[in-house]
Amino acid sequence: MITVKKKTSWVKRILIGGFILLLAGAIAVWFIFNEKFTDTKERKAAFTVNAMDFIGEFEKNDSLANIKYAEKIITVNGRVSEAEAADTTINIKMIDTATGNFIIFAFQQQHLKEAKQMKEGDSVSIKGSCSGGIYNEILEVKKIDFIRSAINKQTNF
Repeated sequence: MITVKKKTSWVKRILIGGFILLLAGAIAVWFIFNEKFTDTKERKAAFTVNAMDFIGEFEKNDSLANIKYAEKIITVNGRVSEAEAADTTINIKMIDTATGNFIIFAFQQQHLKEAKQMKEGDSVSIKGSCSGGIYNEILEVKKIDFIRSAINKQTNF
């Protein structure tokens, strides 16, 4: 009888421990999926770069550039090459015409109105979270993605 009670106690502890771990995991997943990002416009940039020099860094060595810039808030100064409307959003591109390599910015919802006013040739400073650069085999160019972007300011470069 005593052995059965100890066995039951041991199994009970494992089940309770498993339930607690499962509950903690569910809470962590809930927080991750419901994470709200602060407005990029209010965040301090880790780097301020010129668009063509920035693209050049990724052309030279995209692995080192990704280590340096990925997941950081970057302010990019340059000229708008294209403004692409995509459903309810807009993407702004800065393209190196010599190589075809480009930076593309996806905007936060609250900054879409400003982004939609951008036209080809406008000088602008855009702040966003750099997702990193990759070589796009279909387009045969390097593409540097930014998310949660905001117009920092219109400038006269």
